[in-house]
Amino acid sequence: MKRKLLIIVMLFSVVSVSTQNYEAVKWINKNAIKIEDTNPDTKLLIFNSTIPNKFVNAKVFGFGEATHHGKEFFNLKAKFFKYLVKNHNVKTFIMEESFPSESGINEWISGGEGNINTIANNFSIGPWYCKEIVNLLKWMRDYNSNKKKEEQIYFYGMDIQYVKNINQKIRDFVQKNRIPIKEELLNTLDRCVNKKVDYGKKSNWDKLQTPKLNEIENALIEHQKNNKNYTEFTSVIRALNYLKKYTFYVQNNYSQDRDFKMFENVKWIIENESKNGKAFIWAHNEHINNNGFGNYSKRNIYNLGKYLKEYYKNEYYSVGFDFGSGIIPGIKTENGTSSVWKQFTLKKPFKNTYAETLFKSNIDVYFIDLNKALNSNIKSFFCKKNKQLIAGGSGYQSKKNNLVSKKYSEMYDGLIFVKKLSISNSNLSVK
Repeated sequence: MKRKLLIIVMLFSVVSVSTQNYEAVKWINKNAIKIEDTNPDTKLLIFNSTIPNKFVNAKVFGFGEATHHGKEFFNLKAKFFKYLVKNHNVKTFIMEESFPSESGINEWISGGEGNINTIANNFSIGPWYCKEIVNLLKWMRDYNSNKKKEEQIYFYGMDIQYVKNINQKIRDFVQKNRIPIKEELLNTLDRCVNKKVDYGKKSNWDKLQTPKLNEIENALIEHQKNNKNYTEFTSVIRALNYLKKYTFYVQNNYSQDRDFKMFENVKWIIENESKNGKAFIWAHNEHINNNGFGNYSKRNIYNLGKYLKEYYKNEYYSVGFDFGSGIIPGIKTENGTSSVWKQFTLKKPFKNTYAETLFKSNIDVYFIDLNKALNSNIKSFFCKKNKQLIAGGSGYQSKKNNLVSKKYSEMYDGLIFVKKLSISNSNLSVK
């Protein structure tokens, strides 16, 4: 009797889930905002005519990606950035990139010398070295070409993991302005830049080095009281603060520490560099989502997006990305030791994932306004914990390693789904 009852309950559960998924697909086909194509240079005509109210009223836009290696993700983000520039006057572009990348990129997109290869070399994160992102920088350059400085697009890095040459930038400023800082103290800059992060190991690096970095900062501030080179001084102080944050990260190398420092950087950029408080943020889904890193731990670990949502509230709008099939790269360990990049082909979505249901829509690329979905008859579908494939810098590893349980209702304000994904193009010479 008990066995029969269990079977009945299981069958009822399967039918219930199947019905729920069917209703979700039906709702998506009727209510999702179709994106015409993944061409970064075409207009978002349908989106513009049915734009969600929360999107219209937002000022800070976080656009994610389920993998750092998706051509369609990159092109769609470029398409939306161009839309926001033209229709919402967003001119501040913030990327999951380093501070040292800024000056070279901003010089080029403002009309400086160089080409697509030299500009791409400014990136410290490998996946950004691709045709899709360089094409976006080229578009920024063309856009800026006939604009006044205050009307131009500017590029900013928010990440703290890469600080190469920051020591030299500060040293050059000190030497140029003859600021009396002892060489012994300046050597701290070199030590901090060259220090590698030893993940998972305890240290007292921050406690030992930060007081010395503070001494340097105080000397720079004291010098500035009698000088007017504000722009150069601000850049040097920013560089030093990124180095201080990296020094902190060396000692406290956990996801939440990195993301909190990225939040501090984003907040500073918006408050000091954005003319209208608006900004576009380009990063991974796990950085821009509203609900932290709680999926990997029993603790609710804050991420950049959670800090942004709590601080900016409805002025922050997060857009997550998901996909159903295609080719993605990943590092595969061979012979127990060597790791090589491989291409993995996913013919269809994994079972028990959001993508498994979203893939059944009759639309190839679409945008879901989750606020609208959560006020509909399919609310339970998006509120139920399900799995999503998430691949970071090391790409796809395995079904076990890359499927993460989450609730879309808690993660994003909007969702873009792409049925088929391909690999971004790292061959910059190809037209």
